[in-house]
Amino acid sequence: MYQLIAFDMDGTLLNSRKQILPKSRNAVAKAAQAGAVVILNTGRCLAELGEYLQALPEIRYVNCASGAMVYDVRERKALYSRLLGTEKVRRILELGALEQAMPNLLLEESIVQKSHWERIEEFGMGAYKDTYERVATMWEDIAGEYGRNPFPAAKVNLYHRNRESRERTIQRIRSGGPEVSMALGEAASLEMSEQGVDKGAGLRMLCGHLSIPLERTIVVGDADNDREAMKAAGLAVAMGNAAASVRAIADAVVADCDHDGCAEAVERYLFWDSTPERV
Repeated sequence: MYQLIAFDMDGTLLNSRKQILPKSRNAVAKAAQAGAVVILNTGRCLAELGEYLQALPEIRYVNCASGAMVYDVRERKALYSRLLGTEKVRRILELGALEQAMPNLLLEESIVQKSHWERIEEFGMGAYKDTYERVATMWEDIAGEYGRNPFPAAKVNLYHRNRESRERTIQRIRSGGPEVSMALGEAASLEMSEQGVDKGAGLRMLCGHLSIPLERTIVVGDADNDREAMKAAGLAVAMGNAAASVRAIADAVVADCDHDGCAEAVERYLFWDSTPERV
């Protein structure tokens, strides 16, 4: 029997309207009642998870900000964090400005610039406009305010207007930019964490804390930033809407996020000892 199941949020546990489907909600409860540890394995920070954690009281642990922080919800404390230093954050903001990208700073808060939020559709993030309005901290001048009051960040996202713009930022980082871990997301976003940080690193740390062997874990995801956790897991499950690169490393594929794929993962795989044939 698998002992832990980790769900990504956007495109996985959340449907395309950023909601948890009733069947998926019930599956989380069923898994927890049966003794499994259910965690959120997400690129979101704590401020962006509050409303969902209220709906999922069974969840005690979150591997958030793409592995930069592992948090105990019950004890309200971080079990682990590995953050970007202030000089790296400043440099990322400078690189984002070269492409007029929309930066998003994450620690426990999610910080965006108000003028960027007002035009968020330009950056391929229109589906998140209401979410940011509810939970984000909005600054008038993100680069200026950060420069005056810098702090280590768990992650910095740069939302570009197109993939060509994102690729230019990637090349600048590779040719002398800050040493960071990078993951692709959404239409043209680039997620940056401290070097060596990813969801797989956070999963390993949490499993060590809980004395759960990695081979007894299931990771369910859909995007580039899920790949390292899926590689580390005993069973990697891709959503039906997953990117081709994610499906390529998966042991199994379930329905998409609008058709109860997470519930299917629990029902078909959580309580089985055997691994399905690789898809």
